[in-house]
Amino acid sequence: MTFKALTLGSAVIDIIVTIAPERIEHMRMRNAEASFLLVEEGRKVDAESVTRHIGGGGVNTAVSLSRLGFETAALVKTGADRNAEDVIARLEREGVSREFLVSDGKLATGSSVLLSSHERNAGIFTARGANTALLPGDLADEAFERDLVFISGLSNESADCFPHVIGKASAAGARVATNPGIRQLSSRTDEFFACLDRISILTLNRVESEQLVPRLIADGSADQRTVISPAGDPASLVDRGLVAGGFNLPFDSYVRAITSLGVDMLLVTNGRDGAYVGTADAIWHCTVPSVEVAGTAGAGDAFASTFAGMITAGADIEDALKSATCNAGSVVSHVDTQTGLLSRDGIAERVQKFEDRLLVSKWDIV
Repeated sequence: MTFKALTLGSAVIDIIVTIAPERIEHMRMRNAEASFLLVEEGRKVDAESVTRHIGGGGVNTAVSLSRLGFETAALVKTGADRNAEDVIARLEREGVSREFLVSDGKLATGSSVLLSSHERNAGIFTARGANTALLPGDLADEAFERDLVFISGLSNESADCFPHVIGKASAAGARVATNPGIRQLSSRTDEFFACLDRISILTLNRVESEQLVPRLIADGSADQRTVISPAGDPASLVDRGLVAGGFNLPFDSYVRAITSLGVDMLLVTNGRDGAYVGTADAIWHCTVPSVEVAGTAGAGDAFASTFAGMITAGADIEDALKSATCNAGSVVSHVDTQTGLLSRDGIAERVQKFEDRLLVSKWDIV
């Protein structure tokens, strides 16, 4: 059976600049989790490479699902320029329909410059361009007649379309999965919470998850009690919980709060600690096999889209979690966001290869 998917989000041209660690200063804050790459003003810095790639959450997730075997269409907005032609060419090569792609005659196709060094967690300069200009009129009803609608981060005014997208996907009977960015969560919190009862799979990283903690406590959704045993690791979310706004919310309380608002499955990624899946009944955690990291951009898109795709295709949570972890691990082994995306057979081979390092734990939370 061939499943159908629609992805929404950004289309971007990524210029990736890779700099040897000894050619750029790296500074990490002692009392914060921030670190910085420092470039001397007026100085020309030699780069190891400067390469150009197709990226953006809407395109990355479309390529991911297409390689998983989904009949996929991308609903993204580009300019009417050379960069748009390159985006279209990539979609065509990957077998992704551009039937619902929208062109803007005034704004340029989005572009980014990624500065990668040291830990390869790139700093990103972005000109969002047409990615900010998605309108309700751009959302064709027939686009949403899919098994899965995946919504990646929507930029600026495009985020105003989020409730419209959720409404159309829900009305069409599609499974709705989303991986919103921190800007969308912080600037449109009310609109986001109003849509939770129609979201099947929600993916956030730890920082994004913590953005929601004060709201959950303020409206009484979170009960702030824990019913699970510690994992024995201070880096584990099960042990440390989520911290924001002076609150420290146990992780199982957070999961119960989000699922009580209607979300079926909550995914939370936590870097080297691994990834978590929470439902109304249980929490799963999967460790991350160590790989050589060339670049971290696109890992979240790969993880979230792979999990949603595998669940839609009938996989259970543990298999989907392992598959998502392995596809994301493949992506970070490459400097760009799409080269490492695997086919379903490729994912299965990687899961088998790393089986002894893909350790899954489970806690019941009822």
